[in-house]
Amino acid sequence: MSCKSLNNLHDKEFYELLKIIENADISTVYQPIASLTDGSIIGYEALSRGPENSLLQSPGKLFSAAKLHNRTWELELLCRTKAIERASDIPDDKFLFINVDPYIFKDEKFKRGFTKEFLSKNNISSEIVIFEITEKTSIEDYKNFRAVLNNYIDQGYKIAIDDTGSGYSGLKMLSEIQPHYIKIDMDLIRNIHEDTFKQALIECFVRLSEVTNMKLIAEGIENREELKTLINLGVYAGQGYFISPPAGAFLDIPDHVKNTILSYHKMKNARFISSSNNYIGKITRLDKPFNTNTTCRIIKEYFHNNNTITGACIVNDTFPVGLIMKHSLDSVFATQYGAAIFSKRPITLVMDSNPIIVDYYIPVNQVSKIAMEREIDNIYDYIIVTKNNKYYGIVTIKTLLNYTTMLEYNYAKQLNPLTELPGNSIIENKLRDILSFNKKCCILYFDLDNFKVYNDTYGFENGDKVIKFTSEVIRSEIGGLFPYNSFVGHIGGDDFFSIIENSLDNCLQLCENIIKKFDTGILDFLNEKDKANGYIKHIDRKGNEDIFTLPSISIAGIYGNIGNFSSIEAIGEKTASIKKEAKSIKKSCYIIKECY
Repeated sequence: MSCKSLNNLHDKEFYELLKIIENADISTVYQPIASLTDGSIIGYEALSRGPENSLLQSPGKLFSAAKLHNRTWELELLCRTKAIERASDIPDDKFLFINVDPYIFKDEKFKRGFTKEFLSKNNISSEIVIFEITEKTSIEDYKNFRAVLNNYIDQGYKIAIDDTGSGYSGLKMLSEIQPHYIKIDMDLIRNIHEDTFKQALIECFVRLSEVTNMKLIAEGIENREELKTLINLGVYAGQGYFISPPAGAFLDIPDHVKNTILSYHKMKNARFISSSNNYIGKITRLDKPFNTNTTCRIIKEYFHNNNTITGACIVNDTFPVGLIMKHSLDSVFATQYGAAIFSKRPITLVMDSNPIIVDYYIPVNQVSKIAMEREIDNIYDYIIVTKNNKYYGIVTIKTLLNYTTMLEYNYAKQLNPLTELPGNSIIENKLRDILSFNKKCCILYFDLDNFKVYNDTYGFENGDKVIKFTSEVIRSEIGGLFPYNSFVGHIGGDDFFSIIENSLDNCLQLCENIIKKFDTGILDFLNEKDKANGYIKHIDRKGNEDIFTLPSISIAGIYGNIGNFSSIEAIGEKTASIKKEAKSIKKSCYIIKECY
């Protein structure tokens, strides 16, 4: 391309940009952000587009041109104004995510452009506005930038870090800003179901979000497999074309997508007993919440008149914004002049602005882990529970620990005492879930050959060691290949069971790996004579001697849509017939048959 043509393109883009800004020719679309626990909409991201069929229709070209021609402020102001004006009918329980460049965040014009009066004029509360700050832009002075952010946070706005994982500021930005939401860049989400390294990275972000109470949002979800992997990893929410493309109105996500999220989330929790009853919402207590303008004296009187209540949630309308515990309020009043200073002042001055707030559908064991990792001074603070982002109630630490202990006790009763793998009742529950999900997976049945002969020859203690060795081989190989979409159980004796959601080819490779590892490792449990002979001589109770091949492992499997089976018994009959066929082969082997 010649310099002349480059200049012409440069000029055309410049004049097109000026025309767009002058005519306010920007269209706004809104993409839903959905909870990955129940498929409900938590909010919408406002996305700006240039005029249709224009040189600058694409947002990437539009904002690149603005930066090149020093018109970033004008374009951003136009985009924000349009986004808010067209969002006047957004549901009041949904958040509005608006992209903001850090460079213009502290600009006085920006501050004036986001007054509560401006939002109120368009029927929008600052409580539902979330500023998305991109990680792709460098921030040089975090101290002053944080002070600017605090000014907005104090007014009710929330902060999200956008494109996390794509820029050069990385963890420093997260550490310095400590946002309410972390949005993971789509490059880390793309094909995550095939990339264990990406899965490990997202798992670290999930862990960070749990400890810090930041909410994790995955961007750019484009297919079912990515969605499923993110749900299994525990990501809070997601957006992308698979969930719903952007639209000019505030649309809900399709029913089939919502049902997919619900079924995947149910499967994730199927490892827990009666998982549908183990959500934190099930043990929530509805205590009275207080608005942000409530005085400290009123809440102190509330605690005094209710001896069994030691904390209260502070809400702005129906959105939780803080927590006040009785001991914290008592400490404030106990200081010199504390009662005189704070009695008539709003509770927001002394409340904890960053309490643990969890969704109704978060599993109890996960909430327990988050709660126990708090600072020691906050370890007994209430946990606030929301449903559809609104205040639902509280959970005390006593209630949480009692319920967790009961769950662990019930679960432990159903584990095999030798291998500590889930036993028959849990396996049956898992099979019922698989039958109802109507989706493709692989069911594997593992059985040892000539184990009784080994047990009689070498004794029960060594037999138990072989059982434990076998369980470790199966568990480690399956866990290594399919850490987020597999289940392993111990039926009893030398019989094991597994469910795997993956391709048939990967399941076949798994069987190869298990057989190779078993056949090598079993030799360590044999004496030198039997190992050298390659067989075991066994004398039965009548004194008859017979020769048996060394212990081996038979794997029988079915692959396909398990929902096509009529019952658990039908699955058992099918796998039993395949197992019989596999055991007729006098060495370790596997047979997996596809079912339709």
